[in-house]
Amino acid sequence: MTTEKAAEAEAALDELADALKRNGIVLPSLGLDPVTYSGQRSLPLVELGRCNPQTARKLAAALTGMER
Repeated sequence: MTTEKAAEAEAALDELADALKRNGIVLPSLGLDPVTYSGQRSLPLVELGRCNPQTARKLAAALTGMER
């Protein structure tokens, strides 16, 4: 993977984490997918991970608010 792709993935992860935090949402498993991040593929993936039902509802409410 190129340094540019890695930096792009890390920046996207940081942007998402900041946006979630502004909405009071924490995804404890949020991170870069280690398989795609460390592999030879050119597209690293952001791993959203798991969350509890309360966090899932907060995320749904935040996304619903964006639809308007």
